[in-house]
Amino acid sequence: MRPSVLIIDDEKHTREGLQQALEERFDVSVAGNADEAFNLMDAQEHDVIVTDLRMPGKSGLKVIDKALGLPGKPVVIMMTAYGSIETAVEAMKRGAFDFLTKPVNLEKLEILIQRALKTRTLEAEVQQLHARLDEKFSFAGIVGNSEKLREVIERVKLVAPSRATILIEGETGTGKELIAQAIHQASPRARAAFIAVHCAALPPTLLESELFGHERGAFTGATERRIGRFEAAGGGTLFLDEIGEISTATQVKLLRFLETKTVERIGSMKPIPLDVRLVTASNKDLDGLVKAGSFREDLFFRLNVVRIVMPPLRERAGDIPLLLEHYIRFFSEENGLPPLVIEPGAMRHLQVYPWPGNIRELRNFVENAVVLRRGGRLTEFDLEPRFRGEAAPAGASAAPASAAPAPPMANPLSVEENEKRLLREALIKARGNRTKAAQFMGLSRRTLHRKLAQWPELDVLDR
Repeated sequence: MRPSVLIIDDEKHTREGLQQALEERFDVSVAGNADEAFNLMDAQEHDVIVTDLRMPGKSGLKVIDKALGLPGKPVVIMMTAYGSIETAVEAMKRGAFDFLTKPVNLEKLEILIQRALKTRTLEAEVQQLHARLDEKFSFAGIVGNSEKLREVIERVKLVAPSRATILIEGETGTGKELIAQAIHQASPRARAAFIAVHCAALPPTLLESELFGHERGAFTGATERRIGRFEAAGGGTLFLDEIGEISTATQVKLLRFLETKTVERIGSMKPIPLDVRLVTASNKDLDGLVKAGSFREDLFFRLNVVRIVMPPLRERAGDIPLLLEHYIRFFSEENGLPPLVIEPGAMRHLQVYPWPGNIRELRNFVENAVVLRRGGRLTEFDLEPRFRGEAAPAGASAAPASAAPAPPMANPLSVEENEKRLLREALIKARGNRTKAAQFMGLSRRTLHRKLAQWPELDVLDR
């Protein structure tokens, strides 16, 4: 569809002349006064409105007010024979895109309309991006319903609107950056920048330059001035991950920012005032680092205004099926594949697995399963031994040292439960082959069939 333009002018020959000049490239409507234009604006959406300033009845400034109150927010170009600085300033203050004096230069008007259309398109794209960010990093985008996660979300809701500095603690892969982004999106700074810096990924000298910037000639290789991440995050949020890894010199500069709200570029003595909200995260115990003398106590107190502790996934077992479903849907759509189905036996193992890598490990597991199974079914036989609580085969890499042991059974198993467990393990070892499973158990195939009829939840198809 062609862009639509509404021309408003009380002079008939002017509006009709502009209509004839523009109708080859645009869908053009005309109105002789503001009231007539208001009816057209209510009846249909316009991309651009070109309006005279002085007209009988309501002026062009009222047209601007009306246009900017519409859902589609058309772009308004003002034109008048009474051009003056004061008039232009007032029109721009009210929200006009630009200003033309009569007699109108048609070439300039077309250029302005094209620029206005491009601006409107960019604004719509920005709004869509903000909407996607709001959806992705809103509290609704945080998957889980466990009590510990709900406590984190409630705490985030309380502190997000404030200006307080926040420290997020938790193991690697627990979603600390996701929470930091949720804090930003729920704050008054949501439309400003969110800048994330992973402190452990940069050497100390480079990290200092990345954070605070530098002047030209400040050090060898500094061929031009560069602003740091603090300045880039002006008006928004700066997220410093793995804050426990920063050097003592950087700690001093960070403390100075928290005390003065200013930074100095390397090679400069001029303080730069900044409005930046600081959110930090650590997978290490900062209290312990303070006691060990490797982290400044005064900086720790300034960072630890509000502390949020992310629970590990092994303490959120009830959230595992929800996370699996979420990532299956995400990776299936991303790869154009039908959703993977996780069978109950596999799900039981995945729920008791300790997930030492937390959500990051679960995400990688799901992506691997979706791509390899390509919309099929995932059974317990498809799981690696570590997910089933079995020792890895000889030559396989050992499980991470941080992996927590499976929780002990609350009560001793009954004879029947022991038999069921042994039979399940035999079926897994035989990969569902009932004859082999019977041999492993020292049973006849008929006895195996009878037991499978007694416990149908153990029954699987031959593979």
